[in-house]
Amino acid sequence: MEGDHMEQSTGSHSLSGGTASQPKKVAYFYDSDVGNYAYVAGHPMKPHRIRMAHSLIMNYGLYTKMEIYRAKPASKYEMTQFHTDEYIDFLHKVTPDNMDNFAKEQSKYNVGDDCPVFDGLFEFCGISAGGTMEGAARLNRGKCDVAVNWAGGLHHAKKSEASGFCYVNDIVLGIIELLRYKQRVLYIDIDVHHGDGVEEAFYTTDRVMTVSFHKYGEYFPGTGELRDIGVGSGKNYSVNFPLRDGITDETYKNIFEPTIEAVMTYYGPEAIVLQCGGDSLSGDRLGCFNLSMAGHANCVKYVKSFGVPVIVLGGGGYTMRNVARTWAYETGELVGEQMSKQLPFNDYYEYFAPDYELDVRPSNMENANSHDYLHKIKSTVIDNIRRTGRPSVEAFTNIPNNPLTRDDDESDADDDMDEDLHPDQRTTERQLDRRTEKVGEIEDDSEDEDYKNSMGIRDQPGRAKSRNIRNENPHAAKPDALDKVPGMEDVNGDSVVSTRQTSPAGSRTPALAEQSAEDGDVDMDEAQPTATAAAAEAGSTRSQSPTNNLTPPESPSGGNIPAPDVEMAGADEETKADVAEEKQQGEAERDSENVKGEVRTEVAKDS
Repeated sequence: MEGDHMEQSTGSHSLSGGTASQPKKVAYFYDSDVGNYAYVAGHPMKPHRIRMAHSLIMNYGLYTKMEIYRAKPASKYEMTQFHTDEYIDFLHKVTPDNMDNFAKEQSKYNVGDDCPVFDGLFEFCGISAGGTMEGAARLNRGKCDVAVNWAGGLHHAKKSEASGFCYVNDIVLGIIELLRYKQRVLYIDIDVHHGDGVEEAFYTTDRVMTVSFHKYGEYFPGTGELRDIGVGSGKNYSVNFPLRDGITDETYKNIFEPTIEAVMTYYGPEAIVLQCGGDSLSGDRLGCFNLSMAGHANCVKYVKSFGVPVIVLGGGGYTMRNVARTWAYETGELVGEQMSKQLPFNDYYEYFAPDYELDVRPSNMENANSHDYLHKIKSTVIDNIRRTGRPSVEAFTNIPNNPLTRDDDESDADDDMDEDLHPDQRTTERQLDRRTEKVGEIEDDSEDEDYKNSMGIRDQPGRAKSRNIRNENPHAAKPDALDKVPGMEDVNGDSVVSTRQTSPAGSRTPALAEQSAEDGDVDMDEAQPTATAAAAEAGSTRSQSPTNNLTPPESPSGGNIPAPDVEMAGADEETKADVAEEKQQGEAERDSENVKGEVRTEVAKDS
């Protein structure tokens, strides 16, 4: 009914037992170009879902409760703070037209099949990573309490390998940015798939704790077993909660909240990164959980209640109408806004047929997670968390300050003055003038080494590839990389390199993996070592950049979305087909509910 509101709890959790205050400032990152990209026809990952979520967010009027930014796309140099030069150079060069010339590289970097080459691939990765890194930079500088980037959360990408629809790991890049100012960072993953790329990056350090709740078994990526707890300095700082099919809101809440409370108590993070993959929702095209929209959003509400600076990211999610509704609702949760159950008219209204409501309901699928199973896993997980503590590394005393153009303090003072003089103007003329640069002024192929050195820019790909002799790990960190971030080295001062276990199911991909019900306790086979610690390379960073990197938002009142700038063969036809498919699925769900209601009525009469 119009005017009805989604039920919201007025109380919230905090360690002190009080009610956490509303965040002072929410920064929301969105680039309208993100919806222009399409993987390939028939691929389950559809960036268009982010545009759908944004349309709902704007038409609900949530833009009045937060600051909206269009972040500068991440550059090649910023991406190589985690990824190898050769891998990023390949992503930058490969296109559908020349991909046949890169057959060897495609095999080497796992590009193809689930991670196809498509028009604008590198630009798409830049948008995803740029929003997350800019959000981390603003959190570091105290410019916001919550940063939201629904285009981020691509947690499967590895140091030199694409995986699970992910090419560039924006999460790792964002965490590396946070580690410049934060001593302890917590990463939470509620995607149905294990957050393997992020865990692998920080598997040997106590500076980052990773916590993943995911389906485990014959399921992509096959990692995330209970016994995977980290090694070396990172032992017990990797937390995995393996789950079975059909978990419900109540059971998920009963494991999520105690686990996160234990982490907050014993680890005490200074910042949180929350990945909100929508494939854990009921009815997802590739998922196998049974969470409603409210159950999924409860995780966001609970994490927010601690009052710790947080970056909220997207991730998986392959039933577009459900993902868009949930991320819009969770945005409302973050800004403290109650939202009408009846959807406002928006550019994608027909996608939400036949009910046109802000809701994702659970189904009647069986919950394979028994009480005893969950209790056993939860007890083990919390016992491991209790063995952790604060990292031994001391807090930063001197933060390197090498701004791209000018001193940060001077930039901040000017920006604060602009906010006072022009409170209704998102970007002033002075900021626009500062953003202007000559065409070709900073090019990727610049040969001016002195200029690059003065800007803190890394060398171009082409150097001899570093290799770790200890375990022949192809993902090994560069020898000098771990010395750049305090706490990312072992007790001897050497680079931290680890081994870990992966399941044979790790070779499967989300689009091709078979799902099967498993019995008994979680188990996994021994396999070859594959993990390493993430490394932050010295150089120009988002935290050093002035705020003029942010561009003003597009007008919320603009009804029409700009035409795509990227050529996509068949993209328009596929979008139309998606509309029909989503509508047909919605009608089928409604008919199913009607049949269930009639059966229940007949049973009641007979009894």
